[in-house]
Amino acid sequence: MAWIVLLFSGVLETVWASALHASKGLSRPLPTAVFGVAVLLSMGGLSYALRTLPLGTGYAVWVAVGTVGTALYGMFALGEPVTVFRALFLAMIVGGVVGLKLAH
Repeated sequence: MAWIVLLFSGVLETVWASALHASKGLSRPLPTAVFGVAVLLSMGGLSYALRTLPLGTGYAVWVAVGTVGTALYGMFALGEPVTVFRALFLAMIVGGVVGLKLAH
């Protein structure tokens, strides 16, 4: 269960990062509210998952899911460039996290 909560919390990290961008410096009420709720739920889920998962592995997975999700959101929803190098380095992040999970 902790792994599922951790992955969901990582997805929420993507949500809050995207909402923070859309809030334009916390000046737009709806994206700011989405940011606030998502960051609280994301941190709460991370906190719950770290009750049973090792700190280093749990935090790395949470950050990686949020990082990769946010980068993909930027590329596919915001029109940021999609390059071979970006895809390669995102795949390296995923590979590193899978390695950490297997080492757990």
